[in-house]
Amino acid sequence: MSLSKAEEKLLKSIFVASENNPKKPEFPPDNPKFPATPTYRIKVRDFSNVWLKDESINPTGTHKDRMAWEIAVTYRDFLLAKKCSQIKGPLPQMSIISSGSAAIAIQTQLKKYQLPNLKVLVDVNFIEPNILKTLKKIGCEIYETDLSKKPYSWREILTLTHNPEGFDITSNEALDPTTRFYDWMSYETINNNPDYVFIPFGTGNLYENILNTNKKEVSTENHDPRFKGNVEILRRCNFMGATTNNPNSKADKLYSPHLPFVHYDEQWIRLYRYAGFCGPESNVYLIKENFLDETIKIASSQKISCEASGIAGLALMLQMKDRLPKNKKMLIVNTGKTKIPSLPTVSSSK
Repeated sequence: MSLSKAEEKLLKSIFVASENNPKKPEFPPDNPKFPATPTYRIKVRDFSNVWLKDESINPTGTHKDRMAWEIAVTYRDFLLAKKCSQIKGPLPQMSIISSGSAAIAIQTQLKKYQLPNLKVLVDVNFIEPNILKTLKKIGCEIYETDLSKKPYSWREILTLTHNPEGFDITSNEALDPTTRFYDWMSYETINNNPDYVFIPFGTGNLYENILNTNKKEVSTENHDPRFKGNVEILRRCNFMGATTNNPNSKADKLYSPHLPFVHYDEQWIRLYRYAGFCGPESNVYLIKENFLDETIKIASSQKISCEASGIAGLALMLQMKDRLPKNKKMLIVNTGKTKIPSLPTVSSSK
């Protein structure tokens, strides 16, 4: 089956320069570069070597823009399959559970390429009214439920979003979320050769992506072209995930009553530590609210664009201050703060 002229034009517009050539990066799509976002030194009292990996400059303000680009590339794969007569009919819609940032980033990409609108399942008890308004404005199809009741399977997510022929992004292993969504970002992170990396842990995809990339590079002699790190340093690097189990936390994007699709568990990280894929303190830690307050003040004083969830790694570093070496290289991953995209209003219905 040949593509229509519109589909041919769309296929050509989703251009992937390369999968892993640092001289031909794929992100951000309008101005690809590697690294795509900056890493710079920040001042934190009592520490002498703290750096910030700043994702806030991305198009909608967070690292989720990288995931959103990969969803656009997935539609490119669909179009290629359709061109080869492997699939027929209209392009499928995607569904996702989101508190806002992922859905805004993905829908922004979908609208840019005139792809099917995103179906978003939100928590009726936790979704912010301004975020809900924005999601509707940019064309997302919104469905509300109480996400605290139980973990939802991908089938239930598709049912709740009236999308029986579509795909659930929240859970879909075929999308390789822990190796593909943030692979370029992972290399940008570990190439800094930090002794400690502090990473917000919400869905866990970013944390797992960075750990899996580090594992790959410290356990092989055939390095990815993007890798410029020091294996000896990275084998001992401690990857610290910052999360919360407090439903009222300021770091609201890190809280979820159920995370049924996360690979991380104590045995997973224990094996990585035992095999020498990371440092001995690598783990996911709960943050305390008072350290988030202090962190926001530090970020504000240095004009860092962030929200509590995005800068939670710095809060964890402050919380662990008494047990951390003050002169080691600390890398804080700031996943940013959602910016409202400048898109025309699009009608949306369930």
